[in-house]
Amino acid sequence: MDGSASAAERAYQAIRDGILNGVHPAGTMLGEEALATEIGVSRTPVRSALSRLQDEGWIVIYPKRGALVQGLSERAVADLEDARLMLESTGASRAGAEIRDELAERLRESIAAQREAFRTRDVRRFIELTIRFHRAFVEAAGNDVLLELNDRLADRQRFLLFSKGDRLLARCDDIVAEHEELVERLRTGDAAGFTDALRQHLADNYAPPVTTGYERGSQTTR
Repeated sequence: MDGSASAAERAYQAIRDGILNGVHPAGTMLGEEALATEIGVSRTPVRSALSRLQDEGWIVIYPKRGALVQGLSERAVADLEDARLMLESTGASRAGAEIRDELAERLRESIAAQREAFRTRDVRRFIELTIRFHRAFVEAAGNDVLLELNDRLADRQRFLLFSKGDRLLARCDDIVAEHEELVERLRTGDAAGFTDALRQHLADNYAPPVTTGYERGSQTTR
């Protein structure tokens, strides 16, 4: 990889991470010069990175003004919720008894770490823990295609959770209790109960929907 390609990739990763983790929230106007100074590169790789991020639907570039960070439309949030419900409930329903027992034990350790993250108000750590927690239900099916589909949603999930950081902290006890219920439903093989609990859990965490006035529901590249 030559220097310009490396700089462009570094700029892309830095800007993308800033969008996903809430440093650049929806509605923020990003400027090439400020980004270049912050990242430590020239404006050319920043311009390349912004073009790539626009293709992925994260921003809209306005010539001579900057790049506007997009939010998730109500439709996009609803679609994400629906897709996660299908993937995770399918994964949990297909797990055998031995896998369920092993996974339940591992997820209880995750819940303990989540509780500690909430205690220290470390939203960033909780979000990464909960993304891995929910991924485990899909992984339990042993289906690589389902897991690939799930992983393609991780950036949207991360973006949405960071946009709801205050809500997560306000619901911390409820979230931990809901995660514990999901693990118990999984352990006992209660597929219908797991699906019902997951549906309510997602609805509680995703509502009220993000409404920024900018639509991204038609994006299909991620």
